[in-house]
Amino acid sequence: MILTNDMTRLALTAACFAAYGVTCYLPWLRMRRKRAAAGAAAGDASSWIVAYASQTGNGEELAQQTAATLRLAGIGVRVMELGDVTAATLQGAGRVLFIASTYGEGDAPDGGAAFAGKLMTRALPLERLHYGVLALGDSSYAHFCGFGRALDGWLAAQGAQPLFPRVEVDRGASADLAPWRQHLSHLAGTSDAPDWDAPAFAPWRLAARRLMNPGSTGAPVHHIELEPAAGALPDWQSGDLVQVAPPAQPDRPREYSIASVPGDGRVHLLVRLHRHDDGSSGIASGWLCESAPVGALVPLRLRQHRRFRLEDNAARPLILVGNGSGMAGLRGHLRARVAAGQGRNWLLFGERQRAHDLHYGDELAGWQEQGLLARLDLAFSRDGTSRTYVQDLLPPAADTLRAWLADGAAIYVCGSLEGMAGGVDRVLRDILGASAVDALAAEGRYRRDVY
Repeated sequence: MILTNDMTRLALTAACFAAYGVTCYLPWLRMRRKRAAAGAAAGDASSWIVAYASQTGNGEELAQQTAATLRLAGIGVRVMELGDVTAATLQGAGRVLFIASTYGEGDAPDGGAAFAGKLMTRALPLERLHYGVLALGDSSYAHFCGFGRALDGWLAAQGAQPLFPRVEVDRGASADLAPWRQHLSHLAGTSDAPDWDAPAFAPWRLAARRLMNPGSTGAPVHHIELEPAAGALPDWQSGDLVQVAPPAQPDRPREYSIASVPGDGRVHLLVRLHRHDDGSSGIASGWLCESAPVGALVPLRLRQHRRFRLEDNAARPLILVGNGSGMAGLRGHLRARVAAGQGRNWLLFGERQRAHDLHYGDELAGWQEQGLLARLDLAFSRDGTSRTYVQDLLPPAADTLRAWLADGAAIYVCGSLEGMAGGVDRVLRDILGASAVDALAAEGRYRRDVY
């Protein structure tokens, strides 16, 4: 420290500190005014809502990233699942940003089905509402971004004002998100943004592979085990997914349900080999089931699937329904329940032939003997003269189904969207009534992981 009694030097020093303070203060003041202006343009901060309808969790993740961008600019925001958004919510809101996934051929995902059924089927004055829509879809389906487009059209028809044109994102095309981020930056009045990049793929080793259905008339199904090539085994929960990036097409990763729990020491997958009409194998399934040798490195990342986790249902009786390779997601839950010593589990499963396609049959039989699988109902469509599918198992068991649900049971459905999932849903509505099924879904006691 330099001490002096020279008043001139003291005055110069004070002036330097003052100038430095002004230099630091003015940019901060400009940013504060800019963010305050953004908040004022938005109206009441509490009126900002980010509403998402997501099936596998991608839409929910984007909703959280969207909200983080707004909060960084000092804008208050609520994140809501679309199914929780009511007419009063919309009519009381000033700004809503919708992230809308499309499920199957243009339908709303489970998290948006109640909204679509209750609100989008009627008129609702929304002249005060300003909104934006981020529509997520898969261009391999005929009705690309069908639900997001329908939502956008319905909002406009109710008099709501778009903040910007609808943004559409194809599955795996991360560059399609750029316009959405640009609009957010404009709304927030800042170019700052949190990291939107998904976690990087890590190398995992293909540790084991075995054919599950030799002799089947259906496509080959393989049990696959993977372990990290380096580092500790990461954590996940039953119901979660993995994304695999095949070398031939790394920009469009394929998602698979995890058939194991961390206590197993490896990620287990159940992969059906897909064959194209020309006889060639699917890019991802062909690589995992045929091309990649045991020991090969597989680019993989774990993905939370909140809509299919047990969470609040962990202590409830569990009704598991599925077919084909959908056994993967059901097995993950069963292994979690077995590890916890919970035996109130009922599995309804369908495949082609009992002799060849009862995946993990010995394991299921062992759990039954131990009292950890209370009931097992099976349907094999190629056995016998009549075709029996998994949804056909429910009507004869209707009384048991009602009793389990009255005891607080939750229903989890995993497998093919076409045929099985729709058939199961229709039968449940026939047995229980549409309002009861909708109530189960709203309560989180009816969850689906279908593809």
